[in-house]
Amino acid sequence: MAFCPYRVCPIGAHSDHQLGKITGLAIDRGIHLAYKPKHNGVIELCSLQFDKRAQWHIHGVPEVRQNDWADYLRGATLELGMRHPLSVGLSGVIQGTLPIGGLSSSAAVTLVYLSALCCVNGIRLTDLEMIEMAVAVENRYVGVSSGKLDQSCELFSRKDHLLYLDTLDDHYELIPTHPAMKPYAIAIFFSGVERTLAGSKFNMRVDECRSAAYALKAFAGMEYGKFGETHLREVPVEVFREYRHRLPENWAKRAEHWYTEFARVEQGAEAWRRGDLDTFGRLSFESGHSSIYNYETGSPELKTLYDIMTHTDGIYGAASQAPVSRDAAWPSSTPPTARASGARWKNSTCAPSPSSGANTSTSSATAPTALSSKENSNEVSYSCGRLCHPALSPDRKLPQATPQGAGQDHPGLARRRHRR
Repeated sequence: MAFCPYRVCPIGAHSDHQLGKITGLAIDRGIHLAYKPKHNGVIELCSLQFDKRAQWHIHGVPEVRQNDWADYLRGATLELGMRHPLSVGLSGVIQGTLPIGGLSSSAAVTLVYLSALCCVNGIRLTDLEMIEMAVAVENRYVGVSSGKLDQSCELFSRKDHLLYLDTLDDHYELIPTHPAMKPYAIAIFFSGVERTLAGSKFNMRVDECRSAAYALKAFAGMEYGKFGETHLREVPVEVFREYRHRLPENWAKRAEHWYTEFARVEQGAEAWRRGDLDTFGRLSFESGHSSIYNYETGSPELKTLYDIMTHTDGIYGAASQAPVSRDAAWPSSTPPTARASGARWKNSTCAPSPSSGANTSTSSATAPTALSSKENSNEVSYSCGRLCHPALSPDRKLPQATPQGAGQDHPGLARRRHRR
């Protein structure tokens, strides 16, 4: 059995593909894969969320995507096969513990499948190899111009820490939850609208960011090369401020989101470090607003959820995770189903792993889910998790985690009432 959690990104949305900085937490809901090896090299997979079964041979993967749920796994087979010799296939059943889409489900299913395929073929990979391979699947095979936010959150996160990552050089810090931080909960709200990145305007938004960067370099007399290798990170914010008025309005709005989000991430990391949940929540609210109105993502239903939360008492903040139509807030009370814990990647078939829980629990597809922090000895503690699996480096030291959790694609913060 292999498992990979989903993730939440409180601040840092739509930044990674332009080499920005992000924050993230792993949660206890994710993708499970029960599997066994097939020594004839055949891959046979079925999903409890989809009717169609998927089958191919490790040396006969279709070169182009088939436009179904298994495309990420076909792409993962190709990417791993290009780097390591494969001789063993697998037969398995996949289950996601939340509604289809959202919270990096595509990254989670890719990573959990890569873990299983590595396991049956005796392959060990480093964190960065796993991340780079999973990103390559999305970019080259599925055709989504995504960055590494999702995969990094799922592989680097640890219990009771906020992941603070610079996607330019993969330097990251795990900032512990401050002991003086106010109690809070994370709630996830599902709008009822399901979409995929490939079927959204995601790629167009990425191209608009690149176009803005390319134009700004030209206006400022900076050197520039290939369009696909151009990022806003390479353009100083002073250049953007000087030449913003010369950009087409849409390009200017995308760049505005990126530069302000970069600053919000840095400020948010420092706020978390000192336990300032009010400031962190405000920045999360600002991130959500910019994602909707500058980056222009999200369905009408998601925007309505966000607007409701901005006018609801007791909410610290909320951030949009479009194009997936989910919304998250940090509410004043926790639904009975909400529990928090440290999420872990695990693969119990290949090798034993430390006990794992995860960062979230959720209710039905249309109901809110919450993640609560520890208020007293009778309540669970809030945390994000560290993923572990035997395909990664064997010298990794992993903390023990206790089950609890909640989270999903659109995180926000909420005040919690103290019980008398």
